[in-house]
Amino acid sequence: MNPWRRFRSLPRWKQVIAWVASPFVAFFVAAIVVAATGGGSRPSSDRDAATLTEAATTETTTPTTTPTRPTTTTPTRPTPTTTPTRPTPTTTTPTTTPTRPTPTTTTPTRPTPTTTAPTTPSPATGTALAALERLAVKGRAPKTGYSREQFGGGWATEAGCATRDRILQRDLVDRTYTSGSSCRLQSGTLHDPYTGETIRYVRRNGSNIDIDHVVALMDAWQKGAQQWSPAKRKMFANDPLNLLAVGAAVNRAKADSDAATWLPPRRSFRCEFVAIQIAVKYTYGLWVTGAERDAMSRILAACPNQRLPTGTTPPTTPQPTTPPPTTPPPTRPPPTTTSPSTTGYVHPGAFCSVPGSRGVTSKGASMVCKTSPTDNRLRWRRG
Repeated sequence: MNPWRRFRSLPRWKQVIAWVASPFVAFFVAAIVVAATGGGSRPSSDRDAATLTEAATTETTTPTTTPTRPTTTTPTRPTPTTTPTRPTPTTTTPTTTPTRPTPTTTTPTRPTPTTTAPTTPSPATGTALAALERLAVKGRAPKTGYSREQFGGGWATEAGCATRDRILQRDLVDRTYTSGSSCRLQSGTLHDPYTGETIRYVRRNGSNIDIDHVVALMDAWQKGAQQWSPAKRKMFANDPLNLLAVGAAVNRAKADSDAATWLPPRRSFRCEFVAIQIAVKYTYGLWVTGAERDAMSRILAACPNQRLPTGTTPPTTPQPTTPPPTTPPPTRPPPTTTSPSTTGYVHPGAFCSVPGSRGVTSKGASMVCKTSPTDNRLRWRRG
């Protein structure tokens, strides 16, 4: 094998040893060569002299070739290529973030405004609102025991004139009467206060007009009337203060409702409608429910000066839109209202409806329908 290839096939560490050992080998080889060419073991001084003589002779003779000392190549030790990297010290600069002091903001305490509730002025005397404040507020009693017969069974008749005919005379215009009667209407025109409609009344077709109890009899029964005497319930059912001539359809839609569940479709009449209900309940000592009172208050808020109706004063109705007839109807004398003494006795302290009317008790004492300084409700009192 070629020596060089053999050297290359050696491991790296053996190659390094071979390179390190080669100068020593070369040194010994050179020493051997020098010793061989020096010619024996003469002293160095003799050898030097001989050498000088030979050199001088050589300069004059043929030049001789002085053997050249072989140059020994000292193998260089391989320098490792990996220079150890000195670790650069990592100087960590402390990042000191200055802490900004949190300002302690003191929220100024806003003084609580002392809101003084506006004082609501008391309702004026004689208004529906003033009477509403005096009504008792209770729950609705059950319907147990109610019937129309509890209130007299039908319209009362006084001096030959039924209550229905009296209300028709009061509320209708353009009236005509049946032959020979000053009570029974033959025809007339109604301006319905609940709807504002104009309804023509003809006796033979009188079912299109009803007489409504503004405070329904059932409602009165559930709010105090069941505790009354039969005479008082009959008086209530025939009291003109609680009666209105209205269209049959709207009356049947109202049925037994109170102000909390039904109000007239005609909004302009609602204040007066509620005032009539309050007047009736105040006069007869009936109570209202909480929902009913709230509904009445809402309506009267738009008309706080609505007066409380008294007696038989008819409610205002819209004026007729049709022109009056050219031929005025025959003038009939108004129905004569006889005093209660002609139809029976009155009970002292009982409610009445016509101020100033007179009557007598069963013992013959004279009584007058009037109020007193401490009670503004109409009752039969000593005259």
